This record gives sequence, C-alpha cells and structure tokens, in this order.
Amino acid sequence: MKLFRRGESSTTDATADTTADADGGSTALSTKTSAPVTPGKGRPTPKRREAEGKRRGPVAPAPLTAKQARARRKAVRGTKEERKAAGAERRIAAQDRRARMLAGEDKYLLPRDQGPVRAYVRDLVDARRNLVGLFMPMALVLILSMFAAPGLQTIVTLAMLVMMLFMGIEGVILGRIVSNRVRERFPDTPDTGFRLGWYAFVRASQIRKMRAPKPRVSPGDAV
Repeated sequence: MKLFRRGESSTTDATADTTADADGGSTALSTKTSAPVTPGKGRPTPKRREAEGKRRGPVAPAPLTAKQARARRKAVRGTKEERKAAGAERRIAAQDRRARMLAGEDKYLLPRDQGPVRAYVRDLVDARRNLVGLFMPMALVLILSMFAAPGLQTIVTLAMLVMMLFMGIEGVILGRIVSNRVRERFPDTPDTGFRLGWYAFVRASQIRKMRAPKPRVSPGDAV
C-alpha cells in the first residue's frame, strides 16, 4: 500500500507539473501573441541620393564605341536648324544685354559700376574736359614717332614723363573734387575717398567714345 501511494503521489505530482507547464506555456504564448510585433524591413534604409536616382529613372549606359558617342552627341545637340536658332537667340540676348549695359541700366552693369554713387561719379567725369583723356592717343603718337625716328627717343621719353606727371596731378585734383561732391550729394555712403578717386581717374583716362557705360551728359553740362 505504501508503494502504491508513493507512486500515486509521484504520478500526481508529475501530472500537476505537466499541467502547470502547459498553463504557463499557454499563458506565455497568449502574452506573446497579444503583444504587437512590428516586422523588420530586412534591409538598410536607402540613402537620399539613391532614392532620387531611382525616382529619376535608369541612367543610360555609356557608349561602347565612338560611333555610338557621336550619335548620342548629335541627338543631344539637336538638328542643324535648332542649333542655328539657339545660336541666333543667344546672340540677340547678348546684344540686348550689352545695349542695356551701355545705356546704364543698373541691373546689367558690372558690380564696380552699379549704384547711384558710381553713376553720379561718371556724370561728374563726363561733364569735364580732362587732360588725362589725351594720354592714350598722345602716347601712341609719341611711340610711333620714336620708331619712325630713333634719334627722338630721348625727347619722346622726356615728353612721356612730363605727361605722366601732369596725369598724376590732374588725377589727384579730380579725385578730391569727386570725393567732395559725393559727400555733399550722398552723405551716408561709405564709398568715398581713394576708391572713388581711382574710379574717376580710370574713367577719365579712357577715350570718351570707348567709355562704358556711355556718357549721359556732354562736356560742360551742370551735374
């Protein structure tokens, strides 16, 4: 009887353990099943450049022969009539920009020429008869005469030195006049002093017909 009870107890304990394990497993399984599970992508996140490349579409393969390269260039350039039309449009646009620049439109000027201060300086220079403007043609005449008569080399050199001296003196005077006038007209502008003087000197040294933008005033006009 004792042996039978001992075996029965063991059997009962094993049955209880099995039941407990089954209940625990079912409870864990239900817990795992009830918890939300986010499935992984299984691949790395693509870079922005790769994603944009995919949206743009496949890239054409590189040409394998020179004939294929020529055919691709010809297809990209278009027909001969299209190229002529595009070239004519570019020339017309360039001529229009140059005409507007010479007319003094601020949008089409170089950065050094933009602004009302620089326009006022140009008017001041163009309204004067500057001796500096004669330097280039006179220097050309003196150089040609020196080649024509080598014996005049000393005289030509001395004449050019005198011209450069007068140019320097007039440049200083012109710079001071321009700087003072600009301070009176534009008291808040920081663009004064040596920069304005040099800008005025460079424009004054150019031949009047070659100045860009074109002069808006005539010599002797009040500015």
